[in-house]
Amino acid sequence: MKVCIFDIKRFAIHDGPGIRTTVFFKGCPLECWWCHNPESISAGPELFTEDVIFDGVLLEKQVEVGRWEDVDILMNELERDRVFMDESNGGISFSGGEPLHQPDALFRMLKLSRERNIHTTVDTSGYTTPERMEKVCELSDLIYYDLKSMNSEKHKTYTGVPNRKILENLERTAESGTEVVVRIPVVSGFNDLDQDLVPMRDFLRGLNGLKAVDILPYHPFGTHKYKRFNKENKQNGFKTPSEKRIAEIKQLFSDSGFRTRVGG
Repeated sequence: MKVCIFDIKRFAIHDGPGIRTTVFFKGCPLECWWCHNPESISAGPELFTEDVIFDGVLLEKQVEVGRWEDVDILMNELERDRVFMDESNGGISFSGGEPLHQPDALFRMLKLSRERNIHTTVDTSGYTTPERMEKVCELSDLIYYDLKSMNSEKHKTYTGVPNRKILENLERTAESGTEVVVRIPVVSGFNDLDQDLVPMRDFLRGLNGLKAVDILPYHPFGTHKYKRFNKENKQNGFKTPSEKRIAEIKQLFSDSGFRTRVGG
């Protein structure tokens, strides 16, 4: 069985508890305007041409983003980081892109991780079938679940898909018994106003078993990638929320009983 990935990040400390090795899957059903990994959206490897300067001469260089890996061989490679995982109560995280865009490969890697007693975290948009979501809840130890907007029309405009499936899957995930952290990317110019966040808070308060929320302030870290990979950049108009606004948002959720972190 093969999986298409575009990166592996070792010694990651923001993708779950402890020190982790994060695998970035290629392919995503969403096209968020603020995405900091635009190279992850298309499924399968992509070839790009970029300019490089060598000895004062401008040259063109072909760059391939994404590669196919054998799942079992890849798992053996990831397990080499076991000493760092065990010492820090860390593990393996699956991100992207959207890991559930390649469900069979993800499920295989989760099963192998469980057999080897390696903690797993899956970072997902939740835009998948109920059956796949149920399966990932069964196989993973922790789920990071993105929530971007309660307004379906607005969600579709800025991500390419409506949010009904995402909200329904979040309800199921919260009741599954698997540990869940809802992650809210806060983007000024999209969802940083009370009229955006209060409905989120109210929806989350109605979910049984949900205890934690991460607030992720938008940063234009990936802006250079749009030019590098010849992708349309729709980030114009978005801004990083102020520290004061982020503190207010954190308070909004912590006052409702959620364990709330900024940055995750």
